[in-house]
Amino acid sequence: MAELNIRLDIQYNGTGFAGWQYQPDNPTIQGEIEKAIVKVTGKKVTLYGAGRTDAGVHALGQVANFRIDHNLAPERYREAINYYLPKTILVTKSTAVPDDFHARKSAVWRQYKYLIGLERTPLYYDLRWEYPCEPDVEQMNEMANCIKGGHDFSAFCVVSSLKENNDCKIHFCGWRREESLLAFEIRANRFLHSMVRSLVGVMADIGCRKENLTLSDFQDILLSRDHTRIKHVAPARGLYMVAVGY
Repeated sequence: MAELNIRLDIQYNGTGFAGWQYQPDNPTIQGEIEKAIVKVTGKKVTLYGAGRTDAGVHALGQVANFRIDHNLAPERYREAINYYLPKTILVTKSTAVPDDFHARKSAVWRQYKYLIGLERTPLYYDLRWEYPCEPDVEQMNEMANCIKGGHDFSAFCVVSSLKENNDCKIHFCGWRREESLLAFEIRANRFLHSMVRSLVGVMADIGCRKENLTLSDFQDILLSRDHTRIKHVAPARGLYMVAVGY
């Protein structure tokens, strides 16, 4: 039987996991799914994800692929893999894709969403960042408008993860109020390590008047390429990988 390239569409609650990427001594999303595939097929595979989400980050639309020579129909992998997964991980779809498809390398954009809880509650604590305040959403959207298009986002990247090229092209981004929640959505051709969380941290501090900074200061931080000017990186629990485009 010929080897197939299988695409998985995946959702997960990242609480309790050390991120997407496999680690030998910690539970990860990739590790759990690879173990489930072994139980289904008896074969060890390497699962390639569209984004290496950090510990505590969630996903509504992660995409991954693996290659396998096995007689199970592509659409059957979804149900079979889910049987062996914890309840916090769900494969929503499994399909055969062209041989040259690669979940990460073939992606042309990724979209993330960040949720801030404006009121304290004992519910959903691990699914959003509780930051009680009365935000200036208009000012926060002015900051969001500043980063649309192509920019060097070195200031919003963990220093140890900086690349030779740190340019990203933002297709769209913006804030909106949803009752007691504040939501930020952003789509770009690529993201740097902790980029969304760093952006959210700065914009939330300014929009909630926690820091004596202005729109001009935000622009200066962007142009500075200096991550030490970021005082607060938003916690992982409010971040969701929403979708990947090919």
